[in-house]
Amino acid sequence: MASLLGTSSSAIWASPSLSSSSSTPSLSPICFRPGKICGAKLNAGIQIRPKKNKSRRHVSVMNVATEINSTEQVGKFDSKKSARPVYPFAAIVGQDEMKLCLLLNVIDPKIGGVMIMGDRGTGKSTTVRSLVDLLPEIEVVAGDPYNSDPLDPEFMGVEVRERVERGEQVPVVATKINMVDLPLGATEDRVCGTIDIEKALTEGVKAFEPGLLAKANRGILYVDEVNLLDDHLVDVLLDSAASGWNTVEREGISISHPARFILIGSGNPEEGELRPQLLDRFGMHAQVGTVRDADLRVKIVEERARFDSNPKEFRDTYRTEQDKLQDQISTARSNLSSVQIDRELKVKISKVCSELNVDGLRGDIVTNRAAKALAALKGKDRVTADDVATVIPNCLRHRLRKDPLESIDSGVLVSEKFAEVFS
Repeated sequence: MASLLGTSSSAIWASPSLSSSSSTPSLSPICFRPGKICGAKLNAGIQIRPKKNKSRRHVSVMNVATEINSTEQVGKFDSKKSARPVYPFAAIVGQDEMKLCLLLNVIDPKIGGVMIMGDRGTGKSTTVRSLVDLLPEIEVVAGDPYNSDPLDPEFMGVEVRERVERGEQVPVVATKINMVDLPLGATEDRVCGTIDIEKALTEGVKAFEPGLLAKANRGILYVDEVNLLDDHLVDVLLDSAASGWNTVEREGISISHPARFILIGSGNPEEGELRPQLLDRFGMHAQVGTVRDADLRVKIVEERARFDSNPKEFRDTYRTEQDKLQDQISTARSNLSSVQIDRELKVKISKVCSELNVDGLRGDIVTNRAAKALAALKGKDRVTADDVATVIPNCLRHRLRKDPLESIDSGVLVSEKFAEVFS
């Protein structure tokens, strides 16, 4: 409490009394006791005001710590003006599998996200965070904390939907898809949302303060070291990823809001495995390895040194490639709905999943979606067997049942089965 209010000791300075006749009360230390506050005025903004004809005192809290605005537009992140410049996505050397999985999920968010596992120091976090420059713009309802879609009721918050049903015109703004980082130390209240303490104390009403899941709606939720995430947060992510909605039941508040996001996780397999339930929620799985070629390693070191010495100049050298890639993504998103996949390819994809004993049908669905997204990225209107061969290892390798005696990588098994079925 002392550190929050800017005091240097356990006592907080306040006036011993507050009355209409005393305009400049003297300051004296007060103390806190369980269930009771001794004193009258705190220089942090807490005031105790006596009400007329009442012996009980009214407490109001103003500007404690920092102000929280639930309607803040988190999605308006501009890396150009940021104090921490982002490493350009086009400057990432190698790691083509990881980059392709990320791009396909930006083109079609319904693929279901990416799980990136690999050695430490292989650029997993750098690559994911560099994606923020390439994210396209979407239309959202202005001032809405859930980034509600003004046209799709499934992506609308309850208040926005009620306004639309009443025939009201909602203000619409264009903003980039936002990326939200979920730190390992986050609490469940911060992730799901909780009661707004400020409104409860100042206005006496129960109000909801949205959490990280609300800010990630229609965006990207990134969890670094996801295999170290606490189990209770894993359960929250599982529930939201399955239903696309976040439901909060606590402190007399019952509220649901849309929470559909691209879930991206990264981690080192040496630090532990993921629960199968969470692993299955990731649409694609990218395996990242350490670059062994000496020339490539030297190039990576030199590029990183250039970026650290002058980030702005380094980013300018890749501006043309970044813009070209961003245009390619926007075009692919626009043409995705027109891409066709033959029924023969669909049957063969399902046959591969069946013969590999893949549980459930998510593998079939994700492979079809990823193949169509890849065709759209290439500028084609029809999926070919080569497109399926490129994406199917990433869509199925993490869905195979683990054999402790098997030394072959799961992706190799998928590729071998694909060659056998599609031959």
